Amino acid sequence: QVQFVESGGGLVQPGGSLRLSCAASGFTFRSSGMCWYRQAPGKERELVAEISSAAFTTNYAGSVKGRFTISRDNTKNTLYLQMNSLKPEDTAVYYCRRLGVLSDSWGQGTQVTVSS
Repeated sequence: QVQFVESGGGLVQPGGSLRLSCAASGFTFRSSGMCWYRQAPGKERELVAEISSAAFTTNYAGSVKGRFTISRDNTKNTLYLQMNSLKPEDTAVYYCRRLGVLSDSWGQGTQVTVSS
């Protein structure tokens, strides 16, 4: 059974940083492209960042480019999202999942709130 368990969210002031983690199981992690999505209240889910299976390639939404860094540890089946220079508009629930696999269920996500 494919599972994603996101963690690391919280309340942070504008300009602050957070590091999200995603523990993945039920599939061959090292062979799978991965990505982070987010969903803000009242908005559709948005693709934030993606990374290839061996981490050779990364891509970011324009709204987070230069501030967020996606990475992975294939020995731990874990995906990360380092978020710096956070803005109030980054407030959302963040989810990880396999890239391009529409049948995967969504995890519970981790709430990120950026507020003073």
